[in-house]
Amino acid sequence: MLEIRNLHARIAEDGTEIIRGLNLTVNAGEVAAIMGPNGSGKSTLSYILAGREDYEVTEGDILYNGESILEMDPAERASAGIFLAFQYPMEIPGVATMEFLKTAINAQRKARGEEELKIPDLLKRVRAAADELNMDMSMLKRPLNVGFSGGEKKRAEILQMKLLEPKLCVLDETDSGLDIDALKIVAEGVNSLRSPDRAVVVITHYQRLLDYIVPDKVHVLYRGQVIKSGDKELALELEKNGYAGIIGEAA
Repeated sequence: MLEIRNLHARIAEDGTEIIRGLNLTVNAGEVAAIMGPNGSGKSTLSYILAGREDYEVTEGDILYNGESILEMDPAERASAGIFLAFQYPMEIPGVATMEFLKTAINAQRKARGEEELKIPDLLKRVRAAADELNMDMSMLKRPLNVGFSGGEKKRAEILQMKLLEPKLCVLDETDSGLDIDALKIVAEGVNSLRSPDRAVVVITHYQRLLDYIVPDKVHVLYRGQVIKSGDKELALELEKNGYAGIIGEAA
């Protein structure tokens, strides 16, 4: 589903190269964890997949279902089924969470040639998804992410993901700032979306998230390259021994 070939990318403003020849394949039905120390390029990779203009791809390609996405803008990527859950979700004052959900869902449906959802059908879907995440519907009347706790912001993003039903889900350190109860709820929401025709990329510093979202493969990113790949046992090795040994092997 996702194939990254010899990707090189830099910060558009100052030309600093962050991704340096990255190769990665994530198959449909797979949960892939990307781990690595600070500054290794994990969040940059997620932003490039989403199409943020702050970064410039200088070499290589990103294929989604066999087609390059480099010329697609963020809206086109979202319509195609690519979803990014941010490490720090943006606050949008003045826009109620429910209104945001309605706009996002119907914009996606329109782009796919489908009819917009009527309010009763929309509410039914939102209520069912919110119940699964232990979210109070009153929360959806509040401006998106404004005054939300860390856990509330992450639940709101997982709610969006459940409702939009993307084919490629990229979670950028979704465990950041979560207590154990919120972590479990978010993980359950992600696990409920696992399916043979969907891929999930989980970007994280710590193995603890992978206790709840068990990956099929683990990839270690360092200085903009994947330097080692393995199964879930690799995450346990990193938790026990840190990154120094693996970085030393790759040097």
